[in-house]
Amino acid sequence: MYAAHFGFDRPPFALTPDTEFFFSSPAHQEALNVLLVALGDGEGFVKVTGEIGLGKTLLCRTLLTRLEPPYVTAFLPNPDLAPSGLQRALAAELGIRAPHRIPADRLVSVLERRLLTMAEKHWRVVVCIDEAQALPAKSLEAVRLLSNLETEKRKLLQIVLFGQPELDARLAHRRFRQLNQRISFAYRLTPLNRRQTEAYVRHRLARAGRTGPPPLTAPAMGSLYRGSGGVPRLVNILAHKALLAAYGEGGDRVRWRHVRRAIADTSAARRPFISTRPAA
Repeated sequence: MYAAHFGFDRPPFALTPDTEFFFSSPAHQEALNVLLVALGDGEGFVKVTGEIGLGKTLLCRTLLTRLEPPYVTAFLPNPDLAPSGLQRALAAELGIRAPHRIPADRLVSVLERRLLTMAEKHWRVVVCIDEAQALPAKSLEAVRLLSNLETEKRKLLQIVLFGQPELDARLAHRRFRQLNQRISFAYRLTPLNRRQTEAYVRHRLARAGRTGPPPLTAPAMGSLYRGSGGVPRLVNILAHKALLAAYGEGGDRVRWRHVRRAIADTSAARRPFISTRPAA
């Protein structure tokens, strides 16, 4: 709606996890480096956690684009599945056409044969499970059992769990201690600070085709940070609404009042107390 008005060739703050918009903040780049090193070392389990909106799914998708042959990847975005459903989804990702009513033990055997064939060809299979905190208890155990598949030299399957902090709490339970002990690398994402938030906004505007300075005034940028708390998803939501507000007035600058209006319209946003109105 406002793309041409502000000089964009595509929406800069869409919520879809587009890897072209991946922002290498110190935390996100470090998390990506940890993942690449851990997978390169052949570790069986890796975990990345973080609060809602910090960019875990985008990090996951970015990782998948970085894993070139000999890696073979499988992405499970909806882990709220029974063990059989999880195994079936993994089989489909690996190109296995399993009969609908195949018994669970036979399906695991089919998966193992497929993984052994891949290992013989020196392929390395990585499974990324998004929203892993939603895995049912039996499915978490099924994931652990899948990680048991190995040759004398290496794991047949490497598993990366992406989840909210609730995943940490679940894995700390005695019931999952075996799985928790197998996680050799873990990383916790954190929000952006103010400087990083401004860099994030500039990065997305540039990726969307904006040339020249950003359309947000300095006070607007400060309000955007305070209202979002440095959470990328909230930054996107508030910036989009603020741009809409400015466009609706026919202006070419996003000002403090536009961001305040966006904050008031967003229930998840922070509402910092501001006693005096900024100059712009």
